Amino acid sequence: MKFLMEDSKIIPIIKFNSGDKSQVISKLPDIPSVPSNPSFNVNPALQKILTGKQLLVGDLPFSLEEIHQHYENGYIVYRRGLEISDTKLKCERCGSTDPASFAEFPCSRCGETDVYCRRCLMMGRVSGCTPLISWKGPNPESTVHSSLLNWDGQLSEGQKLASNRVVEAVENLSELLVWAVAGAGKTEVLFAGIERALSTGKRVCLATPRTDVVLELAPRLGKVFPQVKIASLYGGSDDRHEYAQLTIATTHQLLRFYQAFDVIIVDEVDAFPYSVDETLQYVVEQSRKLQSTLIYLTATPSQKWQRECRLGKREYVTIPARFHRKPLPVPRFEWSGNWEKKLSKGKLSVNITKWIEARLASGKPTLVFVPKISYMEKILFLLRQLHPQIESVHAEDPERKEKVLKMRQKEIPILVTTTILERGVTISNIDVAVIGSEDRIFTESALVQIAGRAGRSTQFPTGDVIFFHYGKTEAMVNARNQIVKMNKEGIKKGLIDV
Repeated sequence: MKFLMEDSKIIPIIKFNSGDKSQVISKLPDIPSVPSNPSFNVNPALQKILTGKQLLVGDLPFSLEEIHQHYENGYIVYRRGLEISDTKLKCERCGSTDPASFAEFPCSRCGETDVYCRRCLMMGRVSGCTPLISWKGPNPESTVHSSLLNWDGQLSEGQKLASNRVVEAVENLSELLVWAVAGAGKTEVLFAGIERALSTGKRVCLATPRTDVVLELAPRLGKVFPQVKIASLYGGSDDRHEYAQLTIATTHQLLRFYQAFDVIIVDEVDAFPYSVDETLQYVVEQSRKLQSTLIYLTATPSQKWQRECRLGKREYVTIPARFHRKPLPVPRFEWSGNWEKKLSKGKLSVNITKWIEARLASGKPTLVFVPKISYMEKILFLLRQLHPQIESVHAEDPERKEKVLKMRQKEIPILVTTTILERGVTISNIDVAVIGSEDRIFTESALVQIAGRAGRSTQFPTGDVIFFHYGKTEAMVNARNQIVKMNKEGIKKGLIDV
């Protein structure tokens, strides 16, 4: 697509001639904004889809003529999809500036050799001739209720403190890190803040790295806020064109949003891919309004964030204890020798075997984490000689959910797993082992989360957590230290019974 500049407006040109003065949008020196025409009849369906979004022409189920009429009457803005200069390329949708993210192609839409962004190609191609289209007019009308929260649960003392800080952040349009131990009940801490935002007409987004968390949270929040329209966004979801007061989305889906939300809550900021993908961090910033609240949730902030908290450079609140007021299980370190070499000969280290046998004898459900699928398969073969119902699970396992359910129902005594179960899984009365905890895949964050699988229930608030290793790592030591510090803080604040 190309544009002509005429009467302080740009006009999209589909059919262009080699001699005309049309240009791709990335080469236009300026993109004029048109004043709103109050007598223009806005299409409410287009308003609903575009509010707070940045979409491509192909994303919109409307003709280019109708879209452009709204631009000419001041209700839509066109923005460059790519910023192109002699020194730099930048994708305005995903923020990428890495030269490796861009490639050239012969574009049939503009008739030129164009450049496109490969980084966010899964959301539709953004090239030098691509406009990003956003809504400039008023938001769709939505009903604001003064009382929205339908929850009669009780918060612990630690949760109450964090909940009050979340409400303050919403009111003050500020940023806040909620640093809560695994199993502390982070979701419940958000309820009052979300209600405060929604009751004053604000739009709220809860973003998480994983689709399964979106699918879990949507019905849960639907019960708590029964009067609120909720949109669930993930790859292939049906709600992508919905306008809602409360949006629950994977962080990737935020690529479609632009200055949309008054409150953004980012869950599991330590988790892959958000923790390592600057694009996702960029789109979170781009999807929030200029004056807005940003809340981060994590059980395991990075060392950099922990340092910023200690130095007063980052606003934060901790929940150092679980609701049952018992300390977090502290991991034990146990040397297992060159377990990889033994495994290659079809054997397990003696102390690993003895620990497994003790779990089987006591009937205690157990999660055994290993660094690679290839190790998992060999270990499973050996453990099935101890008990035939022992199973394994990994990210691509089609029976993943069924196996976790069977373990909850005590049909599987031990589940050997990769890091796929490091978070988001709660099984009562469980013990946890890591084989090969020195492997680099077991980061500080991963090890804290793994240890956090144990001792989560009121009935069984303890559990054995053991890291079998062939040499201690900094990640192992930092993980244990972090857990010990949280326990000490919980005791100091009177949140843990000694």
